[in-house]
Amino acid sequence: MNSYRTGLFSEFLACAHLMLHGFRIVHRRYVTGRYTNRAEIDIIARRGNLIVFVEVKHRKTLAAAWDAITNAQIKRLRAAAETYLIQHCWTGEARFDAIIIYGRHIKWIKNAF
Repeated sequence: MNSYRTGLFSEFLACAHLMLHGFRIVHRRYVTGRYTNRAEIDIIARRGNLIVFVEVKHRKTLAAAWDAITNAQIKRLRAAAETYLIQHCWTGEARFDAIIIYGRHIKWIKNAF
């Protein structure tokens, strides 16, 4: 399986995991616009008054996946999330999570960054 398909499958697994925990998937692969130096948010999910911006990583080990999330990427994700919250006039709670898929394991890290 190539990396694009692996990424799509990983995002599918992450969405299923979130839905099993009562979240509704609001957006997948949300991008604020081209050439804006903003990141793509893999998943935006909602449960009640909480909206969660999720970064999905698939690597061979947990440490490799965690290392793949760089400070520059976090900065771009925050900017994209701020844009989303402003565009949708969100007044509830928001957080950033990471779902890491490695081997046959899924690790959900809440308040990851």
